[in-house]
Amino acid sequence: MQIVDDVVVLTVVSSSSEAELIVGLLRSGGLRAEVSADDAGGQEPQLQLQGVRVLVAASDEAAARQVLASVNTP
Repeated sequence: MQIVDDVVVLTVVSSSSEAELIVGLLRSGGLRAEVSADDAGGQEPQLQLQGVRVLVAASDEAAARQVLASVNTP
């Protein structure tokens, strides 16, 4: 899935695995989301130390933040 609208960074996490889980959660709710990492296409995972970004369409930002908040609430 490729986002064609303006995108915003929803969150920055410490690994691609965590980012993929968040993207999967968002997509299961019908939201558009992608992972963005500067790790040479996964070949240099140590470069993820600067964080892995979860991107969402600007039009989905509010809904995505609600989903993320509902998961992070104990």
